[in-house]
Amino acid sequence: MRWKIHYYSEDLIKWVDSMPVGMRAYYARLTERMIHFGPNLGMPFTRSLSKGLFELRIKAKEGISRIFYCTVKKNEIVMLHGFIKKSQKTPNKEMKLAMKRMREVINHEQTS
Repeated sequence: MRWKIHYYSEDLIKWVDSMPVGMRAYYARLTERMIHFGPNLGMPFTRSLSKGLFELRIKAKEGISRIFYCTVKKNEIVMLHGFIKKSQKTPNKEMKLAMKRMREVINHEQTS
């Protein structure tokens, strides 16, 4: 069963495209796996955070980034927000933005 990946916005697609080449390559490999095996690849690739929010864990020689995502319908993954990681702990503002976007996506699906 194949999964589909959607993006919260065009800005997120542009952000992904602007990541350093090593991070983009790792992102492409992980999303290809997600399409075939589903959103939960397990550590060290993905991690469940809370209430349906997950993070895609990207690590390359250029650094570390995270992309938050959720699933709203069967076989659909929605990429919500991404950032380059600069500290050990995920900044609260990044998590809050991802949670806000997840609520928007879920509310939109419930009204459709």
